[in-house]
Amino acid sequence: MATTDLGQSYVEINGAQKNVVFDFGAFVGDLSVEEDASSDDISLDGLEQELEECKNDDVVANILSEGTKLREYTKGVENNLRKVELDSIQDYIKESDNLVSLHDQIRECDRILSQMETLLSGFQVEIGSISSDIKVLQEKSMDMGLKLKNRKSAESKLAKFVEDIIVPPRMVDIVVDGEVNDEYMRTLEILSKKLKFVEVDPMVKASKALKDVQPELEKVRQKAVSKVFDFIVQKLYALRKPKTNIQILQQSVLLKYKYVISFLKEHGNEVYIEVRAAYIDTMNKVLSAHFRAYILALEKLQLDIATSSDLIGVETRSTGLFLRGREPLKNRSAVFALGERIKILKEIDEPALIPHIAEASSSKYPYEVLFRSLHKLLMDTATSEYHFCDDFFGEESIFYEIFAGPFAVIDEHFNSILPNCYDAIGLMLMIRIIHQHQLIMSRRRIPCLDSFLDKINISLWPRFKMVFDMHLNSLRSANVRTLWEDDVHPHYVMRRYAEFTASLIRLNVEYGDGQLDLNLERLRMAVDDLLIKLAKMFPKTKLQIVFLINNYDMTISILKEAAPEGKIQVHFEELLKSNTALFVEELLLVHFSDLIKFVKTRASEDPGSSSEKPITVAEVDPLVKDFASRWKAAIELMHKDVITSFSSLLCGMEILRAALTQLLLYYTRLSDCIKRIVGGSALNKDLVSISSIMYEIRKYSRTF
Repeated sequence: MATTDLGQSYVEINGAQKNVVFDFGAFVGDLSVEEDASSDDISLDGLEQELEECKNDDVVANILSEGTKLREYTKGVENNLRKVELDSIQDYIKESDNLVSLHDQIRECDRILSQMETLLSGFQVEIGSISSDIKVLQEKSMDMGLKLKNRKSAESKLAKFVEDIIVPPRMVDIVVDGEVNDEYMRTLEILSKKLKFVEVDPMVKASKALKDVQPELEKVRQKAVSKVFDFIVQKLYALRKPKTNIQILQQSVLLKYKYVISFLKEHGNEVYIEVRAAYIDTMNKVLSAHFRAYILALEKLQLDIATSSDLIGVETRSTGLFLRGREPLKNRSAVFALGERIKILKEIDEPALIPHIAEASSSKYPYEVLFRSLHKLLMDTATSEYHFCDDFFGEESIFYEIFAGPFAVIDEHFNSILPNCYDAIGLMLMIRIIHQHQLIMSRRRIPCLDSFLDKINISLWPRFKMVFDMHLNSLRSANVRTLWEDDVHPHYVMRRYAEFTASLIRLNVEYGDGQLDLNLERLRMAVDDLLIKLAKMFPKTKLQIVFLINNYDMTISILKEAAPEGKIQVHFEELLKSNTALFVEELLLVHFSDLIKFVKTRASEDPGSSSEKPITVAEVDPLVKDFASRWKAAIELMHKDVITSFSSLLCGMEILRAALTQLLLYYTRLSDCIKRIVGGSALNKDLVSISSIMYEIRKYSRTF
């Protein structure tokens, strides 16, 4: 049938393409197909497109290039197909047994696979059933897990509730019969937790269990409060024993039991108030007694420095020399001079004095030393007590109640000392000591003494101002006639002033207190007025100037030791300079009055001018000869005069050098005038050379 079909197809194709004409070009040109008008069954639509697509096909190209006819080619293909078909049939016949065997095997496999399918279907059903069971078990497991979790939660809460609310017999035994020690402290902590538990939680208060436990719990609380109260009070009474080291007892004993105070504060407030009051009363009395005893011991070591009559402007003879016979002379200088007393500011943080040791060595101290020692003890005691009150009671206010007594003792002592204190330098030292103590307490971060130290400071300043004004008024109201002494050397009042001012300046260097500077300026004005009045008591102007120069020089030398150049020192230096110039003129007038008079009145005139009375050689000749004859002797007399007049060699030689320099200037002006006089060259033989005078000046400078 296959062959017949292929033949029919070939005939149909052959009949349909009888009129097809091929146009060959270089390779295969365009194909034109003329449609057979008599062909109705075969449509050639799209043939040209198909041929165009086959143009690049290798097989079609080979056929067209070889010129093989289509019919012959088709016949060849048909023969080949037939041959292949026959060969295939033979191959099938040869393999028929194998195909039958294969067919049987396939049928056997189908049977086995069918059985497996049935088996697997059963498995699938069983697995579905198991999955359903597993899901049920999973739900049951989750439900059981939730119940277990809830029961555990309930158990833990119930266990905690039972643990918190029950009163173990062991705890009762310890509270009732045990000693107050570390174990007792731990038991109190457990008891405190139980008491807080039943007091805070409203659900616990409504529970029936609490009604059974609460009476027993309250009995244990009362017993614990009573026992620790007796224990703490016993420890507090130990503080009252003489020679007890309070700080050691507080740190090594009381602080170990500070939880007792916390327990009483939370669960026995009335008893806590009693303990608090007992501690305050005990420490108030103990510390007050300690400070009172310490102050009494310090008072035996006090060295009185000044009385109400120890003032700058008071006459020495009126200060009661015989009344001070018991006081060493070296202490009298401390009234106005700071001296070694300033060391107290460098020893500000040294330990407080131990009175019996100082008394055994028969030592006496200015009051500022005792003042520093007392306040050093106060600072250390207050610091220790402040920390203890904060740690033990947790209340800073207790400190102020405790120290009300010690503060009163110190105030009583201070109020008895201050009205009788006339030592201005000592008062200023105490002001500086208080300032340093405030800085120390600030560094310690302890504010408990702030108000007390401020009060002491406020008390010291008015007293200092009052004593300072006493010194000031002593200068203003001084009796010049009783103070005056016929001596040009520095006056003792001026020395007092210089030492007093230098002391206060030195104590103000690091503080820059403007108010103190103003007071010192008032004092300076008063001493200026008094010094001028004293100078005027001398009959001669020269002596007045010498007196002023000696006092100014002495004052400057003392002020220089206190601080760098200040306003007061500059003021006295200007006064010294102006008075030195006056003295130089006075000194030169004694020995060279004619020369100075001529130079000042005539030397500036021009000899060649048409003045009524021109300068002549005859007018100048006596001056030149007089100077040449005695200038060296006059300088020597000036030197002796300066040496005897001025108490300071340094100041005297400076003045002498200034006088010689001024003399040289006068003589130089005279020499210049002679050069301008007609015939003045005749005087050259009597003129002293400038170099000779310079040599003499240098000689005295070397002596200096």
